[in-house]
Amino acid sequence: MTDQPRQVGGGRRTIGDFAPKLAELTDGVLFEDVWNRTELAARDRSLITVAVLVVGGDADQLRFHLGRAKDNGVTETELIEAITHLAFYAGWPKAMTAITVAKQVFSA
Repeated sequence: MTDQPRQVGGGRRTIGDFAPKLAELTDGVLFEDVWNRTELAARDRSLITVAVLVVGGDADQLRFHLGRAKDNGVTETELIEAITHLAFYAGWPKAMTAITVAKQVFSA
């Protein structure tokens, strides 16, 4: 699984001036280390991450990770289907929030 895009975080860029340690951990540990481990493809990590964010109702982070999932090869159709599937496990309101976020992200 070495033929996958290198994952790079944006923590320093987005919050580095305000929360430098959190930005450092985001970029250095989460993205540089965890996201780039070869035991799981970035595409699979993206699907897992999107699912967890839907379940948690984390709309702000979901916006970012829907785009990352597309960059990692997950199609809009697959993401919509995953959110639809999660409606029955995560709860209808969370799925409706997630699909609204997806519609906004995919329309941009």
